[in-house]
Amino acid sequence: MAKLNRWRAAGLLVLAGALVASPLQMGSDGEMAEADSDYVALTAQVNDILQDESLDGALAGVSIRKADSGEKIYDHFGDIRLKPASNMKLFTMSAALETLGEDHRFSTELHTDGELKGKVLGDPTLLEEDFERFAKELKAQGIHKVKGDLIGDDSWFDDERLSEDMTWKNEVYYVGAQVSALTASPNKDYDAGAIIVEANAGEAAGDEVRVSLSPETDYVTITNNAQTVAAGEPKTLSITRDHGTNEIIVEGNIPEQGSRTREWIAVDEPSGYALSLFEKALDKEGVELIGNSETVMGVTPPDSRMLLEHQSMTLAELSIPFMKLSNNGHGEALAKQMGRVVNGEGSWEAGLEVMEETAGKLGVNVDTIHLRDASGMSHVNLIPANEISQLLAGAQEEPWFDAFLESLPVAGASERFVGGTLRNRMKGTAAEGNVQAKTGSLSSVSSLAGYATTQDGERLVFAIILNNDLANVTPIENAIAEAIAGYQAE
Repeated sequence: MAKLNRWRAAGLLVLAGALVASPLQMGSDGEMAEADSDYVALTAQVNDILQDESLDGALAGVSIRKADSGEKIYDHFGDIRLKPASNMKLFTMSAALETLGEDHRFSTELHTDGELKGKVLGDPTLLEEDFERFAKELKAQGIHKVKGDLIGDDSWFDDERLSEDMTWKNEVYYVGAQVSALTASPNKDYDAGAIIVEANAGEAAGDEVRVSLSPETDYVTITNNAQTVAAGEPKTLSITRDHGTNEIIVEGNIPEQGSRTREWIAVDEPSGYALSLFEKALDKEGVELIGNSETVMGVTPPDSRMLLEHQSMTLAELSIPFMKLSNNGHGEALAKQMGRVVNGEGSWEAGLEVMEETAGKLGVNVDTIHLRDASGMSHVNLIPANEISQLLAGAQEEPWFDAFLESLPVAGASERFVGGTLRNRMKGTAAEGNVQAKTGSLSSVSSLAGYATTQDGERLVFAIILNNDLANVTPIENAIAEAIAGYQAE
């Protein structure tokens, strides 16, 4: 962490010298407030951390509560609305567990009325192997030819593919993938609506770069303008997608024996992507589309009969890749699923309404929050640190809390689906294996919120939101979490 400067303010409204280590803390209104007598040393330590010069010109909202009572013991601009980044997923996950339930599963159905129709209920976990299993099971039922259209039904959700604040730069990558009720993922991270593009150097300088896709599909096209260059020359390779198309553009250079480049590229119209994988699987199994058959999108008629059904993992199981890896697509799909199940409409508006209602049940002051998406990608989301810590405190009383807690990344735990986005942070400190918290990161936004147990065995709830920063401020978040985990009352 950068050298502390005791005379610089962490927030824009702090008077010089107001945050010197002392038995005081900064209240939400900027006035000095009495610190809880049992946490004077912790208050002083956090105050000191917040004077780091990397926060010059930035805003810091910090809230710490007792887990058993929800009582605030530290509040630094905790009522100031700030951009939460992926701390938004705490609201999404709690609402999904509350309204859908830990055992909720997405269902993908295969129907027929003379034509073959696929219908899906929001499943973001479909893999190429699932479509192949469908094809094998159809063949096992004695179906070798299909005379009629292959139709994909994604009408469980509305047709709005991107949340309203998604930036043009992000929408071509997996972090901003389009949301559809019929979609597919390239691997078991379940980045729905994305495809993995890998580029490797050719055998010799001057050779074209070798490009491969996972899964292999002709739903996208590759424009390969990249070249292999001599060993020692700089690597300049880039992989992107042309907006509004499924043309993936690979350009730049890779030196001989240079390391591969991989990108998770979001496809345009993921429903068609999923349907193309099913068509490919049918062909692989020798199930033939005959006549004037077409592969199109449509709606499953009410008089069709179901041939096959695939059940996804449970919501509790899905929460692991969702929260540990901070999967944006899962958040947005869950919002639409909640909207459809609770309000009869698979839209962002309906889903965000459910999220807000659940937050209110957990004690959050919903009059002071502004929700625009379910992943945290929007820079228009606004939530005070005190409301995030309240959500975390309130969640402890719910029957689904164990699943919620299990979904959070664990500081310093090297296993990817345990440590998640915290697996390389706070190693060798009191926070390692102790702090369970959700990370968040956007341009000039960083956040960390969750639970930590002090050296006295007391669980505390904390929320840290840092906005308008121009430097790496994760060391500040780490330091605060480490201070909580290492705290022992005198």
